[in-house]
Amino acid sequence: MNSRPIISMKGIVKRFYTGTPNELEIIHGLDIEVPEGQFVSVVGASGSGKSTLMNMIGVLDRQTAGQYILDGIDISKLDDSQLSGIRNKKIGFVFQTFNLIARTSALKNVELPMLYAGVHSKERTKRANELLELVEMSDRSSHMPNELSGGQKQRIAIARAMANDPAIILADEPTGALDSKTGRLVMDIFHKLHREQGKTIVLITHNPELAAETDRMITLSDGNITGDRLLTNKEADRT
Repeated sequence: MNSRPIISMKGIVKRFYTGTPNELEIIHGLDIEVPEGQFVSVVGASGSGKSTLMNMIGVLDRQTAGQYILDGIDISKLDDSQLSGIRNKKIGFVFQTFNLIARTSALKNVELPMLYAGVHSKERTKRANELLELVEMSDRSSHMPNELSGGQKQRIAIARAMANDPAIILADEPTGALDSKTGRLVMDIFHKLHREQGKTIVLITHNPELAAETDRMITLSDGNITGDRLLTNKEADRT
């Protein structure tokens, strides 16, 4: 595995209501480094700070203090427009609630990040079709989200996350709204992307069984890292 850090967070602090009497510190000086190509899970109970950390990793929110270097770029030095570009091109998001655009076909949903990135229409369609094939959803390309099952929606969402060949895939409870069999199919796709394309994947989950499938498990509690260990990857045992 390439040891180059793709995520480097040092002394990360996140406060809300900063400077007010009810100031609230959620994240207390975290240090996290994720090398390129690692499949890492972040686990913790509700209120542990997982969502806050995810928002900062995905540059949906800025840290209050500390330094975040994403794929060699110092996030703190970027303006909002530049951050939007980073989110579009460097991060593929997969959410628990799918976040597909209604009344828009599966194919067009996958094309959307490429549209924002200025990719030519023919190239967009070609890559979107390739990605739908990757997640075994080619036969649903013209279907609308309301015509798809939860598992099908999530596979479309994963294809969309891959649209601009992002540096990292950030998956927030991606199986949380799915039954166990469908969730298994979704996790298998993440393993495939990691194994065959060397994708760096950050999985936010409260499920220790899913976390145990990854290369590394980071445990959060009350805004602090209470565990960080490399795991024996069990994905190979299932194939």
